[in-house]
Formats: sequence, C-alpha cells, structure tokens
Amino acid sequence: MKWLGFLLILALLGGLAWIRLAPSDPARWHVAPAVDGDEDRPGAAMRRVAGAGPDALARLDAIARATPRTSVLAGSVADGMVTYVTRSRVFGFPDYSTVRQEGDDLLIHARLRFGQSDMGVNRARVEQWLRRLGA
Repeated sequence: MKWLGFLLILALLGGLAWIRLAPSDPARWHVAPAVDGDEDRPGAAMRRVAGAGPDALARLDAIARATPRTSVLAGSVADGMVTYVTRSRVFGFPDYSTVRQEGDDLLIHARLRFGQSDMGVNRARVEQWLRRLGA
C-alpha cells in the first residue's frame, strides 16, 4: 500500500513538472486570432477592440510585459502580432494570449493550454489589460 501511495505522489509530481516544463511551440500558439467580436468560451476569451488606434499594440505590449509571470513567446510590435505566455502563480499553468494590430483595431485571443476551463482567468486578464489600455 505504501508503494501505491508513493507511485501516486510520484505521478502527481511528474504531471506538475510537465505542466511547468513543457515546451511551447510558437508554430502552434503564435497564430493570427480569428476574432469577429467579443466572445467568452470555457478556457478562452476573444476581443476585438475597434478604433484602439495605430499605436494600440505598442501600448498593450507594455501592459502585457508588466503583467506578473508573463513573457513573450513569439512576435513583436514591429511584426504587428505578439503572443504572450502567462503562467499561474502556484502550479505554473501556461495561458497564451495573442494580440494582433489590424489597422486601428486590436484582435485578442487568450486561451488555456491544459484542461477545459480556466475559471475565467483569461477573460479577467484581458479585461484588466483593456482597462489599463483605456479601451
């Protein structure tokens, strides 16, 4: 019985290590968001910010980079599209947020990688970014 408990703990620790250390493939996550309007799904949030201005991506980039546990996976403001990885505080679950400038509009697609629901975390982060942007 002790061995079974030990194996279960080992499997749990292995799973948590995989979540934290799994590589993020830019080819999979750094894709142009197909966003027509605002939409919330389990594990995802999509926003189209019409008339945000020609410098909206640069302003949002500064906001995203200042977000705790957030880093750039791929892209740049100069490219017109950036994908960020934000990790949860305790377990390090990665969420991916792709932001694209399209004229004066911003297209944002934030989504989870593991699981089926993020309990509104992506929606809350995007809404916070947009409040700070003034959109």
